[in-house]
Amino acid sequence: MLSRLSLLLSVIGMMLAQSANAGLNVFACEPEWASLAEALGGDQVRVTSATTARQDPHHIEARPSLIAKLRRADLLICSGAELEVGWLPMLQRKAGNRQVLTGQRGYFEAAMLVDRLDVPEVLDRSMGDLHASGNPHVHLDPHRLLTIAMALSERLIELDPENGALYEQRRNDFNQRWQNSIEAWEQSAAPLKGLRVVVHHMDWSYLFDWLQMVNAGALEPKPGLPASASHLTSLKQEMEQNPAAAILYTHYQSPKAAKRFSQLSGIEVVELPYTVGGAAEVTDLFSLYDVTLKRLLKLVQ
Repeated sequence: MLSRLSLLLSVIGMMLAQSANAGLNVFACEPEWASLAEALGGDQVRVTSATTARQDPHHIEARPSLIAKLRRADLLICSGAELEVGWLPMLQRKAGNRQVLTGQRGYFEAAMLVDRLDVPEVLDRSMGDLHASGNPHVHLDPHRLLTIAMALSERLIELDPENGALYEQRRNDFNQRWQNSIEAWEQSAAPLKGLRVVVHHMDWSYLFDWLQMVNAGALEPKPGLPASASHLTSLKQEMEQNPAAAILYTHYQSPKAAKRFSQLSGIEVVELPYTVGGAAEVTDLFSLYDVTLKRLLKLVQ
């Protein structure tokens, strides 16, 4: 009887020890960072995303369920560069988790780890919804994303050193796969160089910078402002002088403005996934790029 009790206590002790070393609770602001955390952390991380591909990451509600999840988080991963400024500070305050406050080791701001595009020289509210730190949609350049991935892996190791060897192995595997994928993507995407497209919002600056595509105009007259009839008419006149191949929008944006401008201009409308979950076949970061390039390449075939 005593030996059985000793065995039971030993098993319980092992379970408690495993539970204590069971990795990290990760709270990601956007699906792309949730996917990256899962790729780098594997079974050692339990990941929650505050938003989905159907939600505009600029504007979400600090719901009680999100507050509870952030309260338990060991690591908070966000795009930063003011993308979440409308809701994240409130979420942090209500969660009361000091570990994931801005500036703490449990807070990871992806955009600040790379050079950023579209940094305004002058901040003026009359110019629309500008980000003082530059364009936050950095995950759409695979080179910048790789830099972020390597830094995130180091943060996982720092916060959970007992599983450091596992994180390091997954980082090396991801690095090799991603480098190989970049080479293949860049070979296949060569025909996109110089392609002119119209965008709904300035989501695609990093993608265009990487592929050397041209932003021919935006449906929003200013960032964050809805398309107006007068602006679309003016944009149509511009397209008559310098045509574009497509109008791009993403899963969380209403297609109404894109379709309206398509009727005015005769330009094709293309929905791009933007983030993980933005199309049924986009289940991770690799397929995000695969599907994005596949849809764009149809424009030049």
